[in-house]
Amino acid sequence: MISRIDLSGVWGFRIDGEKAGIKGKFWELPANDEIFLPSTTSQQKKGSYNAAREEFHLTDEYSFEGYAWYYRNTDLSGIPDGTRAELYLERTRLTKVWINGNFIGERSSLCTPHIYDITDYIGNGSTDICIMVSNTDYPTKGGHMTSPDTQTDWNGITGEISVRLSDVDGISFIRAFPDISSHSVRLEFTLRGMDEADVNIWGASSDCKIVDTAAYRITAEQPFAIVDLGEDVSLWDEYSPVIYTLKAAIDGSMDIYTVQFGMREITADGMTMKINGKPLYLRGKHDAMLFPLSGAAPTTVNEWYEVLRKAKELGINHYRFHTCCPPDSAFAAADMLGMYLQPELPFWGTLYFSDDERYNAEETAYIREEGRRILREFGGHPSFVMFTLGNELWGDDALMNDMLGEYKAIDSRHLYSQGSNNFQFMPKILENDDFFTGVRFGKKRLIRGSYAQCDAPLGFVQTDAPNTSHSFDGEFCEHSDNGGNAEEFEIQRETSTVKVKAEQAEELTPTIPVISHETGQYYSYPDLNAVSRYTGSLKAHFLDIYRERLAKRSMLGYAEDFHKASGLFAFQCYKLEIEAAMRSEKLSGFQLLDLQDFTGQGVASVGMLDAFMNEKSFFTDELRRQWTGFCSDAVIPAEIDSFVLEIGQEVEIPVFMRYMRPEPLNGSIEWNVGNVSGRLDIPENFRGFGHIGNIRFIAGSDIRCRLTLTVRGVTENCYDLWCFPKADSNFQLAECSEKR
Repeated sequence: MISRIDLSGVWGFRIDGEKAGIKGKFWELPANDEIFLPSTTSQQKKGSYNAAREEFHLTDEYSFEGYAWYYRNTDLSGIPDGTRAELYLERTRLTKVWINGNFIGERSSLCTPHIYDITDYIGNGSTDICIMVSNTDYPTKGGHMTSPDTQTDWNGITGEISVRLSDVDGISFIRAFPDISSHSVRLEFTLRGMDEADVNIWGASSDCKIVDTAAYRITAEQPFAIVDLGEDVSLWDEYSPVIYTLKAAIDGSMDIYTVQFGMREITADGMTMKINGKPLYLRGKHDAMLFPLSGAAPTTVNEWYEVLRKAKELGINHYRFHTCCPPDSAFAAADMLGMYLQPELPFWGTLYFSDDERYNAEETAYIREEGRRILREFGGHPSFVMFTLGNELWGDDALMNDMLGEYKAIDSRHLYSQGSNNFQFMPKILENDDFFTGVRFGKKRLIRGSYAQCDAPLGFVQTDAPNTSHSFDGEFCEHSDNGGNAEEFEIQRETSTVKVKAEQAEELTPTIPVISHETGQYYSYPDLNAVSRYTGSLKAHFLDIYRERLAKRSMLGYAEDFHKASGLFAFQCYKLEIEAAMRSEKLSGFQLLDLQDFTGQGVASVGMLDAFMNEKSFFTDELRRQWTGFCSDAVIPAEIDSFVLEIGQEVEIPVFMRYMRPEPLNGSIEWNVGNVSGRLDIPENFRGFGHIGNIRFIAGSDIRCRLTLTVRGVTENCYDLWCFPKADSNFQLAECSEKR
């Protein structure tokens, strides 16, 4: 790209809630208002004020659906002949564009930039640009890209808005395919207006390794160059997020194309996920791109860097984007931090069979094409490691498998799967699945700790006495529990429920990496004082509703107590859930719902952090320290059958370790409980998961007490144990004399 003309700033504006502008030729009319771009109509308070008070999600104060018209006059004169010009809209909805009254075309991607070739209209001086943006009548509902209870169904244009200038004949596109075994990268070129070219390539890595200038002949028969990066090549992962930046220019041209990549390889080796040949354990979180101040995902690297950094500090190394794909800046920030991302197609529903009367060919084609666009636009980022077709899908599994096969053929740099928790009660693994994400292998073979009534039976956190001995490994072995014929289930789909009929399925025995889906969901009572933090587009009126209800019952004074007590309880539940996943040797990771509050779908106050990624009042520095003791890349989980002990009981507690850091570990683990302590030796050059040894002690003294078991080495973990005298076997409760 030679240069770009920035179009951010004040634009003319016309609101069109009635969607009359196409018939009325609004592109020929003058603007009757102004708006600042990049932004959304809600951020700029365009449209009517929304007086509603949503009880189950945030309220968009200036919610608007319909057409919005954006007008700009800019000077495109003085641009040299032989220059290509493209109107670039980084993030928007459905668009149509007119230049000087001429219709240019339309774009429909919800996830990738809208790019229009306007070459024929440059060099003519004053140029009128009219863009119509519609946030209605999408080809598909859009999942969390458009849902009103998450990032909202906004109208506007966010991110970069510009005219990009480049040579008419030159490099159109480059893809980088790293090969860590040969210390090289294969650069695949798409040329525009020519069949062959001599291309100069040079660059450096972010850790200052220089890639010397070299010339390569690119032809239609050989449209690639293999660049040797040297024996000391730097690999990319969460511990060493080194980025290579290479520049390419056709000999004699001033048009320089830049491509960035990381030298990394993500693979599935049996049931183990690996990064650069080393076992990888995903400590993930769900993300629906909910940003309460803006009502839309940010498009700057700094904003995404801060969000991802906070998550990484709390042990997270993986983000799963629920039915959405973040902008380029999120991938760029994740590249810098070493975060592993899993975007999804913007789809939450059923891919109907072609002979079903509900089959929608247009929607199916759109979803499929959106996947191609996502891979083309973002596929080169090393942080883009996994890709799935959507959330909790049903329907044509052969079509899903075919889509996966196509995507794998297009771009081999990622791992692919049919979706997250597809065919919920009757899961299946498809031929082209590289990994499986779900909550069960059969109706009763559960791989997370907690369930809602809609997807019962309940999990061990809900049904068992508190313990840290539960593991999901036993559920990986085949045992039939489906029993019976076809069943009808009520499941959640987006913000409503539907009934689906599932035939009896064969038992699922996984042979690929397995990730536990949407684990946690432990609710804490909201902080009512947080209402003042919602100073942007979205308002938390539900907090005012809760306040009014408490006041009506004379309980408002207990609000902070409710918040703290329920938050501490949720913390303990997350500890049980995460440690169960850590102790499950056959599991490849988990995806929390959530580290932060998810203020959609019933105001899910399920995080240790609030919706702004700030610590809640109960999440003190001490709790934060404890959290990273069980949610990090080095965890020492103890296997405790019960936290309640009898005084004098001989106790034996197995101790395990999940250690995923790059350098093997040596040394020992120290432990103490009360005034008893000891040491366990770690196996030599330890990495991965394993049993370290057993702790043995006598519980308590002669009085009831609380003991704290602490294990520490490369990290620290702790457990509270409660000691009581042995119960009198002859003790009986006195019969209550008062009949109730």
